[in-house]
Amino acid sequence: MRLPATAHTSRQWRIHELTADFRLEDVWALPTPGGPHDFPALLDTFARGDAGRGSTGLVRALWTIRWTVGRVLGWDRPDAGVDVRVGSLRERLPADLRAARRGPELATGPFRAVYLLDDEWAAEVANRTMHGVLHLGWVDDGEGGYRGQMAVLVKPNGLLGHLYMAAIRPARHLVVYPSLLREIGRRWRSRPHASAQAER
Repeated sequence: MRLPATAHTSRQWRIHELTADFRLEDVWALPTPGGPHDFPALLDTFARGDAGRGSTGLVRALWTIRWTVGRVLGWDRPDAGVDVRVGSLRERLPADLRAARRGPELATGPFRAVYLLDDEWAAEVANRTMHGVLHLGWVDDGEGGYRGQMAVLVKPNGLLGHLYMAAIRPARHLVVYPSLLREIGRRWRSRPHASAQAER
């Protein structure tokens, strides 16, 4: 379920300290009900697979088009990434976050972990179009349980970046994210001990 921006901005996440020059693109509630200590299970669920590609033919086709266009236009070349075209968010970390673990790297895709805390994790990606941040948090759902929450923050790279983000917004909201959430939910329900936790 898509959430209002305040679901992210009203929380005392440490990511706010690092992303004042980024804009909040999306906030989504993840279908991952659990207890107060299940954030590591969410990270494992997210990091293990290729959830960003989804499981439907339409989503796979959209990703194939995106990577093909990116390859032809040079959007994803190594000289467009983190630590080359843009500095890493790790350069902005205060001492306590610099000393914290980075957390898991995603099994596929270009994201690089930035930091990990007990209830939040951030990773970044950059190409010719933008510098982006994926933020996962573990939140009280207001009904006695907890769930994951995902936010996407971006800093578009000039006019190209703004046009690109505007062009892909409908596909992200109508196809990509709904498919991603369904896949995350499926993996969450099928993980070891999920049935026992659901009965608590």
